[in-house]
Amino acid sequence: MELIKILAILGSGSLLVVVIELIRRGRLKEKYSLLWLFAGSILLILSISRDLLEYVSRLLGVFYPPSLLFLLAFLFLLLITLHFSVVLSGLSEQNKQLAQELALLRQEMEEAMRRTAEKREITG
Repeated sequence: MELIKILAILGSGSLLVVVIELIRRGRLKEKYSLLWLFAGSILLILSISRDLLEYVSRLLGVFYPPSLLFLLAFLFLLLITLHFSVVLSGLSEQNKQLAQELALLRQEMEEAMRRTAEKREITG
């Protein structure tokens, strides 16, 4: 067996094991785990089946079939990075809105406490 094939099988198999372990420990959410499981499975299938890898490589015009595995892995990482950038942008906006709401609530609370203190001074 070629060294590159062994490395590809070990790499994609390790990816699947790590993803499953992260899911089991609750460190990876289900909506993200499906993406990782899908990518790891595709890479593992293409790593194991040389004929399928060569067929897909010919269809896509890739001359060295093992390089297709690395191309697919790179494209997947690029897509997941873009997805996380979108998620982070949304979370950043939510964080800003929550900070603004907290500041308004804090201001209202301080004003209410000041009015209550003033009323006590007047009546007391």
